[in-house]
Amino acid sequence: MLVHSRVALSAIALASLAALAACGNEVTGPAAPATAAAPTVAPTAAQPTPSPTADAGTPPEVIEEPATPVAAPTVANTQGRVRIYSGPSDVELTPAPDTGRGSTVIQLNGTASTAIGTYVADGQGRALYRFDKDRAKPSKSNCNGDCAAMWPPLLVKSPGQIYPSGINPKLVGYVERADGTCQVTIDGWPVYLFAKDTAPGALNGQGVGGTWFAISPTGERTRPLGGTSTTAAG
Repeated sequence: MLVHSRVALSAIALASLAALAACGNEVTGPAAPATAAAPTVAPTAAQPTPSPTADAGTPPEVIEEPATPVAAPTVANTQGRVRIYSGPSDVELTPAPDTGRGSTVIQLNGTASTAIGTYVADGQGRALYRFDKDRAKPSKSNCNGDCAAMWPPLLVKSPGQIYPSGINPKLVGYVERADGTCQVTIDGWPVYLFAKDTAPGALNGQGVGGTWFAISPTGERTRPLGGTSTTAAG
């Protein structure tokens, strides 16, 4: 009887650890802010180079928060052990290395484009896309395997921090993927990069397959580019 009790207790303990290891609840220490460099003036987002398909002479423009004065960001939303802040960080942050499960610090920037309208880019100026075959409510990604190789999901590692600029933080969150990683969402839509966008500001994934579109700050599709490919992908 004692042996059975010990086996049962061991099973319960293992189940508890498995639950804690799920997306947003990884056992990686306290949910402390990422390492911050010495306080400096809030960095100005780099202006991404124009997309080959964008209007000539009108590169995408990062939408920045008001210049004066800007209060330090506060936690506006939380999901699991991921904190979503009220705006961009006021100090330079150093995220933990990405080991394939995402970054501990994510930056999202509303970015103006005369070609497609305002879309969301990551901290490196790369466009983020939504997939019409996904679901937003409830959130679900249907892009895996070869699809995810062409359209890498934007992943946040828990405990993590997301700093949106030009996006309502209440619309930002994450969804657990089939492999247990946490994919960033905007208004419930999982967001992705495109492997063929090799430079900041590129919009080569716009309209691909008639199902992939750069995502707006409210989670909607942005408008198609003239001459966009509709060849199926993903």
